[in-house]
Amino acid sequence: MAGTAQTAPDERGRHDRPDPATEAFLAHRNLLFTVAYEMLGSAADAEDVLQETWLRWVRVDLDTVREQRAYLVRITTRQALARLRTLGRRKESYVGPWLPEPLLTAPDVAEDVELADSVSMAMLLVLETLTPTERAVFVLREVFELPYDEIAEAVDKSEAAVRQIAHRARGHVAARRPRGVTSAAETRDALEAFRKATETGDLQGLLDILAPDVVFLGDGGGVRQAVPRPVVGADKVGRLLAAGLGRIAALMSLRPAEVNGYPALILQQGDEVDTVLAVRIDDGLVTGLYAVRNPEKLSHMEREITLSR
Repeated sequence: MAGTAQTAPDERGRHDRPDPATEAFLAHRNLLFTVAYEMLGSAADAEDVLQETWLRWVRVDLDTVREQRAYLVRITTRQALARLRTLGRRKESYVGPWLPEPLLTAPDVAEDVELADSVSMAMLLVLETLTPTERAVFVLREVFELPYDEIAEAVDKSEAAVRQIAHRARGHVAARRPRGVTSAAETRDALEAFRKATETGDLQGLLDILAPDVVFLGDGGGVRQAVPRPVVGADKVGRLLAAGLGRIAALMSLRPAEVNGYPALILQQGDEVDTVLAVRIDDGLVTGLYAVRNPEKLSHMEREITLSR
């Protein structure tokens, strides 16, 4: 319930006149969720971090807080860092490839090109290759443009150390990120080719847009059937898709959606979401196909999530 120390307030259940702590938290809630999600790649864990942030925030004497936004971001970052280290241990025992939890995003996310790029499946996978502290520093500096002194307080490092970490993280990400910001039109064309191939059995139309080094990742979490390891190369990915196209066309419907700021496809059996398929595009070709099937990661596909910077 909004305004209690037990449950983090949610905009859907806010009072007309919330108390100052609740009002401040609600004003920055979408930002805090976005910070936590970009650090964790998990909406469920980001929600837990917001709950922990709220529990700490309501114990703060607001008269001692100079900048509420910065203070809330600092709490969120510290909680997310602690959870990120726990997630690292959890992923070590994860069955098959691990993919970020997809979000059904509001249209305004796609309009902010830099925000959409930062929460794309491709970028979140790049961020997975950073250490927890590098990821926090990169997200806070490059995505949210926080000053170095605020980041230093959030990650409990000196400002000089944060500058070095930011430089190292930028280089690491630059070497692995998509070679250019992908337009929504390019992504939509790739997904349309996939949809047509499933409906008509014309696999060649899809193969024409697969890069030679394309990678297919499937995340079933040991609950749903998925490829147990990455499939690499246009020929191998093509054969994999060819084997599954008939089953998909016969059993599932495909609908377009905005997922993590970019066009994606949702595969459904009746009313149940079976798979979310996202793509990475480089130089007009599909270099990554990401199929999330783990039911635990599909719960946030029921309603749009608002992200903000």
